[in-house]
Amino acid sequence: MGDKIWLPFPVLLLAAVPPLLLPGAASFTPSLDSDFTFTLPAGQKECFYQPMPLKASLEIEYQVLDGAGLDIDFHLASPDGKTLVLEQRKSDGVHTVETEVGDYMFCFDNTFSTISEKVIFFELILDNMGEQEQEQDWKKYITGTDMLDMKLEDILESINSIKSRLSKSGHIQTLLRAFEARDRNIQESNFDRVNFWSIVNLVVMVVVSAIQVYMLKSLFEDKRKSRT
Repeated sequence: MGDKIWLPFPVLLLAAVPPLLLPGAASFTPSLDSDFTFTLPAGQKECFYQPMPLKASLEIEYQVLDGAGLDIDFHLASPDGKTLVLEQRKSDGVHTVETEVGDYMFCFDNTFSTISEKVIFFELILDNMGEQEQEQDWKKYITGTDMLDMKLEDILESINSIKSRLSKSGHIQTLLRAFEARDRNIQESNFDRVNFWSIVNLVVMVVVSAIQVYMLKSLFEDKRKSRT
């Protein structure tokens, strides 16, 4: 049950700590950008593993969308177990590291909370994952490029620029959805509080009004007893 399952990068591996909290490991589809939203119960800790190559870039952004206090403990560790980031009781954060070969671990810790569960959103952005070497392979199959009106390098640069901008736009839209979800949860929580205290005030007003009517009525009652 507690065995770790490793998949070829750039697949994100999911594992829980302690192992009994999650029977197996789940994986994302191979992608340079991945986002995930999950619920972390009170008093528990959950960790994720991401295999990385040498001299790549790993960016992690997280937000607490729902839960009392909107805070969580975050821990990022290198493949050799060295702590890179350690944050306590934070509602959001963004961290970028230049990687070495190995499996990076990042954990979300809600053990400090005994009652409230947390809804957490995080996104991974992986850059320099070895695509540049593959992109250069096409050049050895092309001959006579001087005869072309437009250089293939210019076309490739334009495509990469469009790809980068589309990726950035998708990243911004994902963050906006996360902010919207958190704001909606806060508004719904405030709405419930307003309704609760409105009902409490209404009940108090009715009780006070009944007491006042009873006291006024008792002042005008004739307490003298008639003699027979």
